[in-house]
Amino acid sequence: MKCFFCKGELENSTTTHVVTLAGCIIIVKNVPCERCVQCGETFFSDDVTERLEHIVQNLRAIVTEIAVVNYTDRIA
Repeated sequence: MKCFFCKGELENSTTTHVVTLAGCIIIVKNVPCERCVQCGETFFSDDVTERLEHIVQNLRAIVTEIAVVNYTDRIA
């Protein structure tokens, strides 16, 4: 698969996903992605995107200011 932006090659990798919601910050570490070797842009699969949405929704109800979680340790 090619990068949507620069047409560079993609490789399997992990990244840190940060979400800011109404004054609270949620950081999800070790999220599987595909990263462009040329420009560094990251892309998530549909499954990973769905799981990230579930993680954020579950945490937003309990987080008052900041949460840092590991993607592989969270059950969404």
